[in-house]
Amino acid sequence: MPALSRPLSALAVACLCLVAPARADVALNNMFGDHMVLQRGIKNKIWGRADPGEEVAVTLAAQTHATKAGADGAWQVFLDPIAEYGGPHTLAVKGKNTVTFTDVLIGEVWVCSGQSNMQWSVNQSADPDLERAAANFPNIRLISVPQVGTQERQWNFNGRWQACTPETVADFSAVGYCFGRQLHETLGVPIGLIDNAWGGSAAEAWVNRETLAAHPRLKAIHERWATAEAAAQPDAKQMQGNQRPGNIYAGVLAPAIGYGIQGVVWYQGETNAGRAHQYRELFPLLITSWRREWGLGDFAFYWVQLADFRAERTEPGESDWAELRESQTMTMKAVPNGGQAVSIDLGEGKDIHPKNKQGVARRLARWALAETYKVPGIVCQSPLYRSMEKADHKLALTFDHVTGGWRPFDVAEPVGFTIAGADKKFVPAKAAIAKDGRIEVWSDAVPEPIAVRYAWADNPICNMYSGAGLPLTPFRTDDFPGITADKQ
Repeated sequence: MPALSRPLSALAVACLCLVAPARADVALNNMFGDHMVLQRGIKNKIWGRADPGEEVAVTLAAQTHATKAGADGAWQVFLDPIAEYGGPHTLAVKGKNTVTFTDVLIGEVWVCSGQSNMQWSVNQSADPDLERAAANFPNIRLISVPQVGTQERQWNFNGRWQACTPETVADFSAVGYCFGRQLHETLGVPIGLIDNAWGGSAAEAWVNRETLAAHPRLKAIHERWATAEAAAQPDAKQMQGNQRPGNIYAGVLAPAIGYGIQGVVWYQGETNAGRAHQYRELFPLLITSWRREWGLGDFAFYWVQLADFRAERTEPGESDWAELRESQTMTMKAVPNGGQAVSIDLGEGKDIHPKNKQGVARRLARWALAETYKVPGIVCQSPLYRSMEKADHKLALTFDHVTGGWRPFDVAEPVGFTIAGADKKFVPAKAAIAKDGRIEVWSDAVPEPIAVRYAWADNPICNMYSGAGLPLTPFRTDDFPGITADKQ
């Protein structure tokens, strides 16, 4: 998957030098600035640098918090939680000098992360002219973190908060913006969006290198790269790239870790599809390690399951993309306060970057509105396979989250099922919806079936939705070894 550009390389390093604090002045990380949004209801961490031992006071509204810079010049304070949405406020930081930030709002802050389908901008997505024309939302604030690949943990980055306008939204993440807009319009509160996505990035690049190296099974990724690093020239392109373990964690994520957020929306996985079985452990590790380092507990983490891509398959077969989707679904049981937006119907066979980012964003927003904000009447979860029973020569499947019953799309009968017997050879199957809501699956070619699969392909032909309009989650009832089972 091609890496997209919010390119930095040598220019990025130069810019980072420009934002490095002068030793004589108190200075803050660039997550803090005019037009920023602070997360409501938590102890927001404010941090920066000053001279060692310098006294620093931070004031917002009626509260002031004082501290001293440590021997390394680093300092931090925590603001008392603010229960009320709104603003604008002024944040003042006083040391030997005074830094003042204006137009500060109290609202809901989300990180928009992953690879190119999250990075894909409003300008690159469906109806960009309409989206730009309507993007006058002064209480939605946007900030983007440039792409810096390094093993050295960065303290700062080159970026600033901006109010959402037709001009500022154009190059911002389309999924992130449409997600935030839905929250803003539904909740009526300020929204802060942090876009740090990097096209083509591998999940391991987003994880602390030490955390990866300490994992009993995932350390194989670290070790493989350690061998490559020993043989590479220091300035080799891949050493600064988005595949190297820890590179994005240190260069992109680290400057924002600790900033007050409500949660993360994530769209990634294409790059890891060749090692889909490994993703069963890698993706939960990413989530749990981010939460641990952020220090805000199990904040919400909602992700997009891979969409359909490549040529449609009419005959059963194996698929690493299907296995990656399975690993994403399994993550729902592996981590608390997480949720998956199924997008098996929103892709384009000819384009790994489908333009319908609005549909993806709405499904993510459903999770946030229903689970994080407890808005009544919002359905968020796609139907999910629960169990299977043998009934003569058929297999009867039971599902959870079939809100409003079944609604097959386009044709009346269920489409997208395959079935296999003891020989483990899958064939196209017929299916019907029983009166009790179960789906019965059979094939005259398999008199003694033992397993069923649904939408098991890179780009499956499938048509099952709940009455709430959410697609059935792709699944298999078997645990036969997949094609990525041994890939490390």
